[in-house]
Amino acid sequence: MSEFLDLESQDGVRMPWNVIPGTKQESTNSVVPVSAIYTPIKPFPSMPVLPYAPLRCRTCRSVLNPFSTVDYAAKIWICPFCFTRNHFPPHYASISDENLPAELFPQYTTIEYDSSLEKPTTPPVFIFVVDTCMIEEELSFLKSALSQALGLLPDHSLVGLITFGTFVHVHELGFSSVPKTYIFKGSKEVNKDQLLEQMSFFLKKPKPTTGVIAGPRDGLSTESIARFLLPASDCEFALNSVLEELQKDPWPVPADQRAARCTSTALSVAASMLGACVPGSGARIMAFIGGPSTEGQGAIVSKNLSEPIRSHKDLDKDSAPHFHKAVKFYEGLSKQLVHQGHVLDLFACALDQVGIAEIKIAVERTGGLVVLAESFGHSVFKDSLKRVFQTGDYELGLSSNGIFEINCSKDVKVQGIIGPCASLEKKGPLSSDTVVGQGSTSAWKMCGLDKATSLCLIFEIVKKEIPDATVQPTSNQFYFQFLTYYQHSSGQMRLRVTTLSRRWVAGPGILQDLIAGFDQEAAAVVMARLVSFKMETEAEFDPIRWLDKSLIRMCARFGDYQKDSPSSFSLSPRFSIFPQFMFHLRRSQFVQVFNNSPDETAYFRMILNRENVANSVVMIQPSLISYSFHSGPEPALLDVAAIAADRILLLDAYFTVVIFHGSTIAQWRKAGYQDLPEHQAFAQLLQAPRDDGDQIIKERFPVPRLVICDQHGSQARFLLAKLNPSATYNNEAPLPGGDVIFTDDVGFEVFLDHLQRLAVQ
Repeated sequence: MSEFLDLESQDGVRMPWNVIPGTKQESTNSVVPVSAIYTPIKPFPSMPVLPYAPLRCRTCRSVLNPFSTVDYAAKIWICPFCFTRNHFPPHYASISDENLPAELFPQYTTIEYDSSLEKPTTPPVFIFVVDTCMIEEELSFLKSALSQALGLLPDHSLVGLITFGTFVHVHELGFSSVPKTYIFKGSKEVNKDQLLEQMSFFLKKPKPTTGVIAGPRDGLSTESIARFLLPASDCEFALNSVLEELQKDPWPVPADQRAARCTSTALSVAASMLGACVPGSGARIMAFIGGPSTEGQGAIVSKNLSEPIRSHKDLDKDSAPHFHKAVKFYEGLSKQLVHQGHVLDLFACALDQVGIAEIKIAVERTGGLVVLAESFGHSVFKDSLKRVFQTGDYELGLSSNGIFEINCSKDVKVQGIIGPCASLEKKGPLSSDTVVGQGSTSAWKMCGLDKATSLCLIFEIVKKEIPDATVQPTSNQFYFQFLTYYQHSSGQMRLRVTTLSRRWVAGPGILQDLIAGFDQEAAAVVMARLVSFKMETEAEFDPIRWLDKSLIRMCARFGDYQKDSPSSFSLSPRFSIFPQFMFHLRRSQFVQVFNNSPDETAYFRMILNRENVANSVVMIQPSLISYSFHSGPEPALLDVAAIAADRILLLDAYFTVVIFHGSTIAQWRKAGYQDLPEHQAFAQLLQAPRDDGDQIIKERFPVPRLVICDQHGSQARFLLAKLNPSATYNNEAPLPGGDVIFTDDVGFEVFLDHLQRLAVQ
């Protein structure tokens, strides 16, 4: 594994196949698609930032890189993608094999260009869209979190505020002596022109007539924009006083009805306002929602409490009356936001569903952040919101306005990207006819991206079989180049270029080569993103069957066995953990939607689709660490056998971190032994998992939920649900002090047994 981690720490790329199956047939036989998980702006301390513009190939526009062939005497470089001969411009005249520019150094396969000389003029913009249809207690939690967040905003950033309930209120902050708001009806659609008209943007200056080319801001004057979007340092007082006086939505709600909450209208007003005032600059709509939307185009349920909110069963049977209309609305909103270059972030805190399943498309296409918690007073929400604006070690590094482009060798095509981006519909010779995720293009828009945002690129090998095996191909390397043009968090426009080369193999006897380059963690993550994507887009798709068939085909192709003899079956160490990943993926919240609401499932998948390999693996197969008096902290098998009365277990399941005390430890703790001076060792044992858990929580976004529980307690379910059920209620008694799981699911041993039997047939 270590060499794959080294490649990731150089380029931010993990590929399931690091030796690529070189023909169409070989790659189909290899089951896991040729793909890459790439973190476009992962920070590299040693990466140079070059203060000049990149040199591009005149035919395919790829950037000069260490894999280019250079003729120093003739001052020519040959592009590895299209083999065009390019002349170096005059300022490269002194180039020689002793005097190389940084972009040709073999170790700088990832490099950044910053050719912006003038300082950036557009500050970041944040517009808070706040739900007021909630109980006083929740509203006060939210108000205190927001006023804290305002204090953390960069001073020059522009801020706006919209509150909504039955109506949408746009607050005019530029006129602080008298608070002024513009009100829009929640059930009525508002387009951009009506919005500008009603908010009297054209009082002093008449609206530009059609036929005249309007300026970048549709002829809006700076002072009319400054009524609604002000620098944080100027409007802190005005904003805080509006927040302090913010009341619960005043419209009465009958006992048998839900509150009238017009989430979609409020988001639409926010998007149109940003589109009119600051198109093309890095702006974020931050929506804080405390319940289901019941008004407007994006309503997810009617106001009558007799109608339940849609469940997975309703979506499967197509009996959720509002779902398709709401999704269609948010699809339109996402197109508008992508066109404007703006981001939608969602903070949903309610015991009920709020409609994440519908809003998902707008958040994901714009690269927004999403946080789901039970209450605005919960640390999951409060700490996550602080992390968004935090600077220093654990900052998110929010960047904006990204455009992502791909170049690859001519035998490789791109099927698409599964991840937070939107296709720019730039179809070219690179785009495959088969589309997965955001496809039919070789360029994507990433309105919002941060240090951890990771894309999953799915490729297709189009090379046909080589008929004459004696003729060796001239080069057996495939080249890939990823270009990310983005606005850095400092405000400068930068271009990040990553160029990769991978060997391809074809013909007989290639299995050992493929096995040697197989990265099982990356493969598991690609399969997880693929299965989630298929579950959302293909009708009648059976995820368990698809995963099982894929795994059986993998094992039949890459395992060592004699036909029809299951006991002879073995897998190379490169493949040995892959079946285990698939076993846990089948049981994970991405595939098993039972017991999760559509909102929770959408939330888990959105996070899976934006995280890197290491974090995604923890979501699929959580890590378990055991603490006891006999030994230091050590990894334990994710199995019910790991539970013992005298052990503490720390489970990291990504969304939750669980500290589980065995029954004896729990009794000692309740008796207060840790407070006695002679039992210091016990106090240290109790503290160790807390410290390790805090470290995990500090580094992660969204902040995970911390659960501290005891064996046989009700919260122990958070651990038991993730463990392999090797001891269940219907087989032999557990070890003394151990535990059993009440389930009819098969354990990993049985699963492996069946897998071996089917693979050797």
